[in-house]
Amino acid sequence: MALDRAATPMTALVSVVICSRNRPRLLREAVDSVLTAEQRPAEIVVVDQSDAPEGAVLAGLGSPECAVRWLPSTTRGASRARNAGVTDARHSLLAFLDDDMRVESRWLGAMVRALGAGTRIVVTGRVLEEAAAPGGFAPSTKTSDAPMTFAGRPGRDVLYTGNMAMHRAAFEAIGPFDERLGPGTRYPAAEDNDLGFRLLEAGYRIAYAPDAIAWHRAWRAEAERVPLRWAYGRGQGAYYAKHATLRDPYMIGRFGSDLVRLAFGFPKRLARHPRRAAGDLAFAAGLCAGAGRWLWTERRAR
Repeated sequence: MALDRAATPMTALVSVVICSRNRPRLLREAVDSVLTAEQRPAEIVVVDQSDAPEGAVLAGLGSPECAVRWLPSTTRGASRARNAGVTDARHSLLAFLDDDMRVESRWLGAMVRALGAGTRIVVTGRVLEEAAAPGGFAPSTKTSDAPMTFAGRPGRDVLYTGNMAMHRAAFEAIGPFDERLGPGTRYPAAEDNDLGFRLLEAGYRIAYAPDAIAWHRAWRAEAERVPLRWAYGRGQGAYYAKHATLRDPYMIGRFGSDLVRLAFGFPKRLARHPRRAAGDLAFAAGLCAGAGRWLWTERRAR
């Protein structure tokens, strides 16, 4: 299948979906970075779940070649926002960026080139930390400079939906983001891991393109590390429980491996980085709490 391209070499017929909630400055900077890159998308769809509408921060952005469309929403949850953005997007190539990221100038071009390998390829890019506040941290990064392609069951989660691109056909084939998972839900993480697992189980490949660089803004205060790790653990535990069965112990094995890894690494982490060690404890507790709650509520609700 030929890629959907515009007539101008500086614009690709790609819809970039950005979801935002209560981060207007970071959102503006994220959109600016996409608009000033070497290759621009045909449109940027901003799904805004903020308490107060943030459309004003987007005023004056966009051009005839790249529309910036603002979609205010009263819903909550990153998965719902991404699903709404995909529904509203006009093009067959979809890219996703978080509102607290900025992209390197060759980001979109690298994504489009990687998608050219076929409709059964999903692309995820490199994520590097960028200072945005004194003492701040970015909770998740991907720093390898080696291209990789994943298929089947690699034993870890390899898709980062804050920096990702795919063909709409792939999204439609496996179904939308699970709206029970992700920020803004009772299981506030792992919606990306769930999507990646479903893609791989359906026979898609996930390509890691290190040239598709996004900078994750380090705006969170260090005091947020432990509560954030607790939230990530709850989402990850729910994701494991969603796919775990006695007939197929793959996810049970991964759940156990995470707990063992955290336990063995805890003494060294405690000696060197006490707050990060506390974060590991919070993540382990969250894994158990998220898995237990999912099994008690979501499984019983079937």
